Amino acid sequence: MRHLLALCLCLAAGPALATPEYVLPTLFDVSGVSAGDRLNIRDRPSASGAVIGTLAPDATGVEVVAERNGWAMVNTAERAGWVNARYLAYRTDVWIAGALPATLNCLGTEPFWALRQVGSRMVFETPGTSRPLDRRAVLDDGRFRSPVRAVVAGDGNGRMTAVIQPAQCSDGMSDRVYGLSAALVFDGAGQRSQMLSGCCRITP
Repeated sequence: MRHLLALCLCLAAGPALATPEYVLPTLFDVSGVSAGDRLNIRDRPSASGAVIGTLAPDATGVEVVAERNGWAMVNTAERAGWVNARYLAYRTDVWIAGALPATLNCLGTEPFWALRQVGSRMVFETPGTSRPLDRRAVLDDGRFRSPVRAVVAGDGNGRMTAVIQPAQCSDGMSDRVYGLSAALVFDGAGQRSQMLSGCCRITP
């Protein structure tokens, strides 16, 4: 009887303990496309959609920001499109606990700003200015391969805290769809306290 009860408890707990293979946005590599062929990017998630771009058969580091019915949303030039997800293989080296993807880039408009990672620093830029900040901590929410991050950085003038999390986001200037939103908070005695919002991508 005890063995039967234990088996029932394990079966009941199974679905609740299931871990997704990946959480979007993340990076994929093109897989299964013939060497002389290309993977089409279409304007809608359908084989009948117009082709708006292509990916090489050996393309790597393709950022997927959404999925729908076997199709994956990617960005090409300044707009978003869809590729058949069966030709994409996800990467396991993107969202590592306590770290940031090396190619993480964030930006905002009104006012214009950009944030990127350079070595052990976060560089915050506005038109005409560049401010390197020492990265002090990168926090995650503890979920397997979760993109949620809080980044704490600072210099002699104060501190910046950036909260980055999955959300469809627009830069307001193009038809690109970003998979991450960002909120930056600046505080400290040597600077004006303020909050900025924007979008992030994990490709250069």
